[in-house]
Amino acid sequence: MPRIDLTTRVSATPEAVFDACLDVDLHTTSMGASGERATGGVTTGRLSAGDVVTWQARHFGLPWRMTVRITDHQRPHRFVDEQTSGPFARWRHEHLFAPDPADPSVTIMRDRIEFGAPMGPAGALVARVVLRPYLRRLIARRNVFLAEALVSRAGGRRRRGNGTRP
Repeated sequence: MPRIDLTTRVSATPEAVFDACLDVDLHTTSMGASGERATGGVTTGRLSAGDVVTWQARHFGLPWRMTVRITDHQRPHRFVDEQTSGPFARWRHEHLFAPDPADPSVTIMRDRIEFGAPMGPAGALVARVVLRPYLRRLIARRNVFLAEALVSRAGGRRRRGNGTRP
């Protein structure tokens, strides 16, 4: 099963980063290139434990629809969203937040994603060769957007070292 593990440094508190990651409106803005929008469940505001949201977007020129539920919610350290219906055979996205021991004004945000594609061995090949790199870039761009939005909201300047790395 393909996995993605990203680490992003964000110049904000874990609470602020945690809340931003659960903000439906901020998510929609961050995913503007794919036209992603919430069409069911919680469609605006902040998600919390047990909430469900249905996302619609266009990827690879095709319409995608995915419903996820917040299955674990431990503010400000961790939350998990899992697909309940949609294009993946499996989708589990764990979000982790911790202050940087070297600089407490920075949060280390980690995304751990496990997913599987339908259609057996052919789907597994597509997941590894096409979907994994695409999703990794998509999540990395979203994280940079969130980091910059949080700095902008705080009225500060972007700190050197913000960004995503493997």
